[in-house]
Amino acid sequence: MPRQFWLDLARAGARFPIGTDLVLHDHDNAETIRMSGAALGQVLAEAARRWRIPAAMPLMDLRLEKADLASIFGVNFERAESWHLDAAPEPSAIARVADPIRSFPAENRAQQHSLRWLATNTDLLPVGMSIGPFSLMTKLLADPITPVAMSGSGSTANEDPGVALVERCLELAEAAIHRSIRTQVSAGARAIMICEPAANTTYLSPRQLRKGAATFHRYVLEPNLRLKAFLDDSGIDLIFHDCGELLAGMVEAFARRIHPAVLSLGSSRNLWEDAALVPEDVVLYGNLPTKTFYSDDAMPLARVEEISRDLLARMRATGHLHILGSECDVLHVPDAAATIRRKVDAMLSV
Repeated sequence: MPRQFWLDLARAGARFPIGTDLVLHDHDNAETIRMSGAALGQVLAEAARRWRIPAAMPLMDLRLEKADLASIFGVNFERAESWHLDAAPEPSAIARVADPIRSFPAENRAQQHSLRWLATNTDLLPVGMSIGPFSLMTKLLADPITPVAMSGSGSTANEDPGVALVERCLELAEAAIHRSIRTQVSAGARAIMICEPAANTTYLSPRQLRKGAATFHRYVLEPNLRLKAFLDDSGIDLIFHDCGELLAGMVEAFARRIHPAVLSLGSSRNLWEDAALVPEDVVLYGNLPTKTFYSDDAMPLARVEEISRDLLARMRATGHLHILGSECDVLHVPDAAATIRRKVDAMLSV
């Protein structure tokens, strides 16, 4: 199965958003559904039917791995998103985070049980979800930019407590993510989407990278390569997503070094140009500017149709396999729900 499923899907002309949140909020009890594995699995299956694809795409809930990690420090789910570490924890914390016996928070368990429900009750390909190691590390620090820059300028963990905090938090993040995806695979996931939105030119200085700084290689590529090795050994496809501002070299490294089955990029990238950087067996996904779909001023319906046709035509001209989709997850916005759905429908029907 590895890779071929997505190649075949692209050849068949599939197009879909990462839009499970829209389908979830078609239900009045969305928050209750989030906490029930079976109910959430049914919504994922409903979304697959809505988009007419044989894969059940997950909610892009990038809070879950941080919440699991924070729980070993006595921080509950509600407080986890705003919680930060201000000093490097002891090395023993990594073993505690990675402990396979430790119970997950209820929200994580619902995600895992939804995959099990899909694997047991449908013929859809269940797709799991995780934040990436670098992005999770940035969520563990109140100020991740300064110590990453210090590392890029040559400071080491022995010399700078901030760099030591970054590197210990990155170890914690990788351990939490490995535990998460291992459990999702055991539950039935046959592909995993890893989201690294923070691996971008805000957190990683282009000037430092051009001068040879190793931060991108050490902090982004190496942890993700270890996760990819686990997925490869397990026969699981990787969908790698980064909607941040990127250098061409970052895109090429994601495509050729990490070598996912699918590479999903944000709307700042011209996919028809990036196709030259990407191996032919890596499907490009995206990348309509769906973050603006809520506004008719920012993104009129006619413009959605225009850019959809243009992207499809440009990608056909490259010959590179492509699935038309969203630049990121398409979230339900209560006051603009109908507007967003009209534009998603237009994207799928042009």
